[in-house]
Amino acid sequence: MNLNKKGLSFITIMIVVALFALVLKYTIEKVIKITIQQNDANAQATLKLISAALENYAKANNGVFPNDLSVLAKSDPQYIDKDYISKSPLKGYEYKCSRLEASGYSCSAAPVKCGLTGGVRYTVTTAGPVVSEICSSRGE
Repeated sequence: MNLNKKGLSFITIMIVVALFALVLKYTIEKVIKITIQQNDANAQATLKLISAALENYAKANNGVFPNDLSVLAKSDPQYIDKDYISKSPLKGYEYKCSRLEASGYSCSAAPVKCGLTGGVRYTVTTAGPVVSEICSSRGE
């Protein structure tokens, strides 16, 4: 009889451990999903901020864009609070401007690890809207 109680206790412990693992897995998945959503929204807003700062700078300088994003943070008036390119990665995203010249720009925000730190790649070009593209975790 004592042997049955030990066996029953072991089964009970195993069921509790399995349920705990299941709840933990569900919780971690939810936390990652919420983090990705927050990072995506932050990246899109940051890229809009960069674009607006570049457009405002050009408007004040006869249509000429800066050749370095740091100019926007150092100018008077200040167009942007910091150089997001040199401070990258921020909140799971890497920011870069593949084209930043007097005639225009093309900047992007890409997740550091697709599917873990972000789920969308954003791009903005001169006077254009922010374009989004779902990233593929297989390609990164």
